[in-house]
Amino acid sequence: MALWIQAQQLQGDALHQMQALYGQHFPIEVRHYFAQWIESQPWDAIDLEKQQEEFKAKRLLDSLIQELQRKAEHQMGEDGFLLKIKLSHYASQLKSTYDPCPMELVRCIKHILYTEQRLVQEASNVSTSGGGLMDGTPQKYQQINQVFEELRVMTQDTENDLRKLQHSQEYFIIQYQESLRIQAQLSSLSNLPPAERVQREASLQSRKATLEAWLTREANTLQEYRQDLAEKQQRTLALLRKQQTVIVDDELIQWKRRQQLAGNGGPSEGSLDILQSWCEKLADMIWQNRQQIRRVEHLTQQLPIPGPTEELLKDLNATVTDIISALVTSTFIIEKQPPQVLKTQTKFATTVRLLVGGKLNVHMNPPQVKATIINEQQAKALLKNESTRNDSSGEILNNNCVMEYHQATGTLSAHFRNMSLKRIKRSDRRGAESVTEEKFTVLFESQFSVGGNELVFHVKTLSLPVVVIVHGSQDNNATATVLWDNAFSEPGRVPFAVPDKVSWPQLCEALNMKYKAEVQSDRGLSEENLVFLAQKAFSSSSSSPEEYRSMTMTWSQFNRESLPGRNFTFWQWFDGVIELMKKHLKAHWNDGAILGFLNKQQAQDMLLSKPNGTFLLRFSDSEIGGITIAWVAENPNKRMVWNLMPFTTKDFSIRSLADRISDLNHLLFLYPNQPKDEIFSRYCTPPNCTLPLTYCSSPLFYYDQVLHSDPMLDAEGEFDLDETMDMARQVEEFLRQPSEPQWTGQQS
Repeated sequence: MALWIQAQQLQGDALHQMQALYGQHFPIEVRHYFAQWIESQPWDAIDLEKQQEEFKAKRLLDSLIQELQRKAEHQMGEDGFLLKIKLSHYASQLKSTYDPCPMELVRCIKHILYTEQRLVQEASNVSTSGGGLMDGTPQKYQQINQVFEELRVMTQDTENDLRKLQHSQEYFIIQYQESLRIQAQLSSLSNLPPAERVQREASLQSRKATLEAWLTREANTLQEYRQDLAEKQQRTLALLRKQQTVIVDDELIQWKRRQQLAGNGGPSEGSLDILQSWCEKLADMIWQNRQQIRRVEHLTQQLPIPGPTEELLKDLNATVTDIISALVTSTFIIEKQPPQVLKTQTKFATTVRLLVGGKLNVHMNPPQVKATIINEQQAKALLKNESTRNDSSGEILNNNCVMEYHQATGTLSAHFRNMSLKRIKRSDRRGAESVTEEKFTVLFESQFSVGGNELVFHVKTLSLPVVVIVHGSQDNNATATVLWDNAFSEPGRVPFAVPDKVSWPQLCEALNMKYKAEVQSDRGLSEENLVFLAQKAFSSSSSSPEEYRSMTMTWSQFNRESLPGRNFTFWQWFDGVIELMKKHLKAHWNDGAILGFLNKQQAQDMLLSKPNGTFLLRFSDSEIGGITIAWVAENPNKRMVWNLMPFTTKDFSIRSLADRISDLNHLLFLYPNQPKDEIFSRYCTPPNCTLPLTYCSSPLFYYDQVLHSDPMLDAEGEFDLDETMDMARQVEEFLRQPSEPQWTGQQS
């Protein structure tokens, strides 16, 4: 309810904007009487793009109607009679409006709450002493709003001047008609007697001379008015173009960049509502100035006066048409991008939006949007305005959609909900390029008119690059292509050029962003983790972060060339870690239980100084998506560090990491000195749940096998405890025995 209390304190234009949010679609009385209920509901928890969440919206609609009916029933007495009737009417009205489409109620209320929050915040910013900003609202936003106010004043000024010009011209025409009437009278004097003719002629000639002198002066004045007005409009258009550059070429481009980085796991690009409100203000003012210029043109045609104004008006008309064309074409955008790794024969969704559609009344004749998939060469030709002969590089099912206008939010958008890529036509690949490096894009096109067919627009927009796959095994390499493109492409590039090499710090930033998003953790990659990755990427042994800051990594090093001695690339190894973590181990990563990014030597150096039974978890160097347990134990001859054969997703699908560590009685302390039960016990399967023990994981058994030189060691000295069922039975019997005292009390 706090928001509604603040919203009621708004004044001036902000108050009018707030009031304009309400109407028959959602009465302001409902907002007032049910403010607390409305503000406490989980509107943001409903994804408007997911039809399966419609039942949540229906539940909220039913609850709101019940609240209305309940309050209506409790109205008593004369004062409550009218309110009772109103509330009952609103309950019926909302039910009939939103029962067929409850998601629209959610869209409406989300828009109302967001706009109220923005208006309250802007009002608070203005009133904050010293010009301070609340909630980090950028100073640039205030500058944009100040320019809009300046434009409003300028447009109103030219409107006043235009009316003055129109009135002056109308009076001029009246006087001009009077001069023609006097001339006609003079021409008819020949029919009068000489004496009367002389007397009348002198009077008419005097009036004619006076009037013609006035008309000459007034014609010059009108020409000056026109010239001044045209010059004012020229200045207004210059400021409009500058403001449009700030909004479209700066703010909107930044939003698109945030949208692109969000594909790599960056923060959400944010709502388009503020941008739409700016674009709508631009459209409104551009259209007002366009109408003013057309009215001046009409006045000059009505009363031609030779001078430079005619050419200036032609330039103004061309300029204002160019400005509004640029605005319309730039604000046809993709609000929700298609998946950037696009699998054939798989359903996907996307949303296209025209930010100025509502303001320009495009929805009065709803346009249709068509989606086509094109390749990189076709995208280049399109941006060069070269004919692509309507070529496409594949077939998309359900690729046509009519734009819908949502009155409550004022948005005009096309929601493609059931598209599917039926087939793809690939280009000839270059050099070492694989199919998962080939980039396509989805082209969205539409055509519509504004101003009663005065202007016709053919708008196009391209999606972010997509990589098409036909099998899930191609996903990780396709993801690498997308990550590199999203992270390192430049705004305004030729499709889809990216640098072949980037600095190591740039790549670290991209990897950290991806890792945190996929693992859903605030714990990102530490400097030590990044040094480990650098050592792996560059086959280096240096542990100095400074040494890597000036190094660069090529695309080939990233995901074409295998790591030395391995059959996988750097990215494939890193992506394997991500997949393992997000599917099975993210809770342990968030707890800090997994160090992960260590090599075998580092693990050994760390563990040898710790008591026997101390262990740590590190990612396998030899297997994609593997994690191994390294622990220190007593050998008959000396203390040693042992490494289990890596566990993978397949293993954790059978039994969790916590259960496996719990089963291993000789793992006592998680590095550096935490008792393992304190860290892992809450994740263990409850004792009354019986699960088959289908793996072998005893360090003692492993130790015994090493002593007997069993050939089950891998190239790194790691042992596969899952190799045979005979071993499994032996270990299972061993795990049920209490641990030996000498394993728990030994110190390094």
